[in-house]
Amino acid sequence: MPCANPWIDSFAPAARTLPAMLEQQGRRFADRTLLVAGDIPWSYADALRTARAMGAVLRGAGIGPGDRVALMCGNRPEFLQALLGCAWIGAITVPINTAARGPSLRHMLANSGARLFVAEAEGLAALQGLEDRDSLALERVWCIDAPPPPGAVPDTGPFPAPDEVPADAIADPAPVQPGDTLAILYTSGTTGLSKGVCCPHAQFYWWGRHTAQLLELSGSGEGEVLLTTLPLFHTNALNAFFQALLTGSTLVVEKRFSASGFWAALAQHRATVTYVLGAMVPILLSRPVSPLDRAHRVRMALAPGVPPRFHAQFGERFGMRLLDGYGSTETNFVIGLGAEQRPGSMGRVVPGFTARVADAHDGEVPPGTPGELLLRADEPFAFATGYFGMPEQTVQAWRNLWFHTGDRVVRDADGFFIFLDRLKDAIRRRGENISSYEVEQVLLSHPDVAVAAVFPVRSELAEDEVMAAIVPREGVAPDPVQLLRFCEPRMAYFAVPRYLEFMAALPSTENGKVQKFKLRERGITAQTWDREAAGFQLKR
Repeated sequence: MPCANPWIDSFAPAARTLPAMLEQQGRRFADRTLLVAGDIPWSYADALRTARAMGAVLRGAGIGPGDRVALMCGNRPEFLQALLGCAWIGAITVPINTAARGPSLRHMLANSGARLFVAEAEGLAALQGLEDRDSLALERVWCIDAPPPPGAVPDTGPFPAPDEVPADAIADPAPVQPGDTLAILYTSGTTGLSKGVCCPHAQFYWWGRHTAQLLELSGSGEGEVLLTTLPLFHTNALNAFFQALLTGSTLVVEKRFSASGFWAALAQHRATVTYVLGAMVPILLSRPVSPLDRAHRVRMALAPGVPPRFHAQFGERFGMRLLDGYGSTETNFVIGLGAEQRPGSMGRVVPGFTARVADAHDGEVPPGTPGELLLRADEPFAFATGYFGMPEQTVQAWRNLWFHTGDRVVRDADGFFIFLDRLKDAIRRRGENISSYEVEQVLLSHPDVAVAAVFPVRSELAEDEVMAAIVPREGVAPDPVQLLRFCEPRMAYFAVPRYLEFMAALPSTENGKVQKFKLRERGITAQTWDREAAGFQLKR
């Protein structure tokens, strides 16, 4: 299906790689601004020069095609500097959530086999705190805007800032193919550890293409101004970079979401499109009415997972349309279709994809019958190619040549899909996917805990809160505050349970498997301890 933006369809199949896209758009829009991150603007020509120069630096450090580079960095130019440099020489970027700690961080570094770790100060401290660090494949550590910590691993040095890369450092691009992996993005496990999703170059082309079409990004004039406050280490914001690159637009990357500063940032940068997640919408609506509410040019916001009751209220107050849809790290923007949406639905299938609502045996169920959402892509490498180093999980997820999302949906007679709930044992809180398994493993490592089950309960902000049901060891009465302090350095702050309930036993099957659905149905009780009600403050 042709795209309304004339630039997107100009990429031949072989040119759907990041180096080829940078070269083509660098010639076409050389002086146009591609990126604004903090006080640093990059033109399209600057981005191309950065890729060539950073590629030379990485190659000089012994990084080559297929090597993994772990990147633990917030929203700043160095994130994209590392990504572009890796892509240029055929290396693979492994973005890691800046909140990752303890066993979760160690798993991602071990599973990816990263040879180089690039991080800001907090990431360096998290690395230093890992047990059995010497068994990792890491050979070098580069520090972003921070001195090497005491006792750092060998070959620790500074990451070259964008203005410190030698002007004459130029690397020839590697012969990258559209199906080669550009990035490994870790997504929450269901009953196990987080899985590294192998995202090929062409997948990001199709992400950018389909999302740009759904957002109606124009190719006229100087292009659109896209503004994101979401983290670059997740698919949503990373996809926004490709939307800008493919359409000749500008991407503004804010450090983080701030409810008090959101509207001022949109007005300051003259943004035309922005991005919000479910919990952000009620947070913004809860703030006092202000002249800034309408002092912007934004016409549309990509807003997956926003409850339908907020759409009209948000549009009336802030003067922009919310676009729902469905995608995942493994797939693409598969369901949406913009203007054809209906309140409460995700939309219809986007041309180029096929969706099926299936029963437990992968058989298609009729409209109106709930089932698991299964997906296929028509174009090569529009989806991820599997889970890194996890062949069994890859086969299971892609069995029968369909990707199994683990999401329970229903399709109506007109082809609109409605999200019901997750079949997966995963939790989504404030835009982050949380593995209940990983939280449970930390809780179980505490000497006072005998059994732990972690599950979602509904939040007043339209997503999940994390709850843990715990059976203490015999003769022990755990202190909830002490237990959460134990959790903090061992997991991401957003994964630390809000609710704790200590129980004599957990509901289980005859073979001893915990029946979490019963815990979810039981939910919060009078015996549940709530850290927010108790005034407990997380240390970040």
